[in-house]
Amino acid sequence: MTKKPRKSNTSANIPETPKTETVSETRPADMPSALEQTIKPLIADLLYPSESDEPLTYVTCYLKQESCLTGSQIEEWLMLPPAVFVEEVPETNFWKPVTRDEEWYGEEEKKRSVAFWHLQQEIEKHLSTRQVFRVGDTEIDIYLLGRTTEGSRAGLKTRVVET
Repeated sequence: MTKKPRKSNTSANIPETPKTETVSETRPADMPSALEQTIKPLIADLLYPSESDEPLTYVTCYLKQESCLTGSQIEEWLMLPPAVFVEEVPETNFWKPVTRDEEWYGEEEKKRSVAFWHLQQEIEKHLSTRQVFRVGDTEIDIYLLGRTTEGSRAGLKTRVVET
């Protein structure tokens, strides 16, 4: 003869808690934002020209204030030593060298200018309060950062070499 397990009296008196699913209002940290999904294909094969042509990368920044960023905030965000030079420059300094179309440009340079122009349109459409920071002296990291519609900061990073 087999015995059936007995139910505990205590569990019989406790009503069963309904199972609910928790739905997160924010996206998981490893899931790219819509902006990142828009920008990454545009920068995939794009090189920023200088003495050494460098790739662009999509970056995010934890600073969420509404006002403009300062050089010292960039230093803190990047955890830079005091000796590293940080300066803010006009946004046109970032776009002008890569979106202009010169008469002497070959096919490759013309394609690059058009690709940067498309990138500029997307950046301007999705980021407000845009700022450009140059970090360093000879090998200079350039950050173009702006506010997303969610209020966070995101943008582009590249490097230029100036000797």
